[in-house]
Amino acid sequence: MTFLALDVGNTRLKWAHYATPAAGSPLLAHGAVFLENIDKLADEEWCDLPAPSLILGCIVAGDAVKRRVEEQMEFWDVVPRWVVPSVQEAGVSNGYDHPARLGADRWVAMIGARQRLLARGVRKPCVVVMVGTAVTVEAIDASGKFLGGIILPGHGIMLRALESGTAGLHVPTGEVKDFPTNTSDALTSGGTFAIAGAVQRMVENTTRHCGEAPECIMTGGAGWKMGPSMSIEFELVEGLIFDGLLEIASRRFPVEA
Repeated sequence: MTFLALDVGNTRLKWAHYATPAAGSPLLAHGAVFLENIDKLADEEWCDLPAPSLILGCIVAGDAVKRRVEEQMEFWDVVPRWVVPSVQEAGVSNGYDHPARLGADRWVAMIGARQRLLARGVRKPCVVVMVGTAVTVEAIDASGKFLGGIILPGHGIMLRALESGTAGLHVPTGEVKDFPTNTSDALTSGGTFAIAGAVQRMVENTTRHCGEAPECIMTGGAGWKMGPSMSIEFELVEGLIFDGLLEIASRRFPVEA
């Protein structure tokens, strides 16, 4: 029983085809396309892909994009399912004021992070960082309760905001420096340090609340850029949302699995 996992973000659609909907399942194929190229999936990346038995996805890009994705899967005659955050799932409880309003990507990433730690026998608080178009930083306690999280702009949004709101800042992307001495480096360093500082603050908040330092897991397309500038230890995981989708699928569809 093959399983297709979908991660549809604000910029790209990422997909992974697994042998079964279970944690640790062999990866058969994977890929990624920018949202403007979604309409080519059926004729290109997915044209030779065997029809999956189950499709589960996570989407934050909106209903219009979801319809376009679903149109590309019609030739398989498999109805895709989409994760909607709930009060509790896969060992994680949702502390959001309105659980269903939590971003699906944030919810699935937290489930993936917690299960990743439990698989290693680690039962500690966790801070989950996703660095993409936007940056999210979530806190989970040792029991699996989502305590809360923050959202801030990613590098690109920060730079575009400064360029549009400040005269004379249309400059090339620079490098991260401890003491920038040109505008390009100053902009790049400022955005990077803002993200690193937000993560550090959430780690401190979680430590104070839980009484012990959390594990920190980072994911997202721009996560690798943050590594050299982080002041705390962290684990960089490329497919954290896929980890979460596998865990959810294994629990929702145990008979089919």
